[in-house]
Amino acid sequence: NIATFKKLHSWSQPGKRVFALATSGNLATTQAVVSLLSEGTQSLRKRGAVDNLFTAKTMFQAAQIVGRAIRDVQKTDEGQLFQSEDTFSASFLFAGQIGSERPRLFQVYSAGNFIEATSDTPFLQIGEHKYGKPILDRVSDPGMRLGEAAKLVLLSFDSTIRSNLSVGMPIDLLVYARDTLQLERVRRIERDDPYFQKLSGDWSKALRKAFAAIEEFDI
Repeated sequence: NIATFKKLHSWSQPGKRVFALATSGNLATTQAVVSLLSEGTQSLRKRGAVDNLFTAKTMFQAAQIVGRAIRDVQKTDEGQLFQSEDTFSASFLFAGQIGSERPRLFQVYSAGNFIEATSDTPFLQIGEHKYGKPILDRVSDPGMRLGEAAKLVLLSFDSTIRSNLSVGMPIDLLVYARDTLQLERVRRIERDDPYFQKLSGDWSKALRKAFAAIEEFDI
C-alpha cells in the first residue's frame, strides 16, 4: 500500500509574518514537530510562556524555535526509538519573512542546528534530491522571475520522480513574493495536472533534441 502525506506546512499572520516548513525523513518525527509548532502559534502569549513562531522577532529566532521543537520531540521519543532500533532521521527546510526583515531560508538538521542559504549557496534541498540537483546547479539564478523559478523546481522534481520509484506525486508548491507577507500562491500538483504533464513531455523532447545536436565523440 502507498500512502500520501503532506510534507509542506505553513503559518502566517497576514501583513506581519509568513513561514513555510518542508519536511523529510521519519514521518512520526516530522508530524510531531509540526504539531508542536502549530500548538505554539495557537496559544496566547502569557507571562513565562515559551516563545513561538508568532512571537519571534527575527527569522533567526524563528529558526531557533524550530530547532528547539525538534530537540523536544527527540528528547520525548528517544527511549522508544532506541528500543525499536529506529533512528531519529529527519530534516527540514524553514523559510519565511517577518515584517521588514528580508526573507530567509534555513536547513534545519535532526539535531536542531541549522544553516542558512547565502549568495554563494542560494538554494537548499532535503530528501531524495541527487537526481534533481544537476538542473538546479546548471540553471538556477537569483535574478529569475518567480514563474521561471517555479518551472525550474518542477523540472527538478520531474527528474527525481523519473529516476527514483520511491518519489512520486503529488507535489505541494508554495511560491512567496517578497514583502507581501501573504501566502497567496499555494498549490498541490497532481499526476494528471495539465501543466506538469506538458512540462515533463516538453523537457524530455528538449533533452533529446539537445543531445542529438551535440557532435558525437570521436572513437
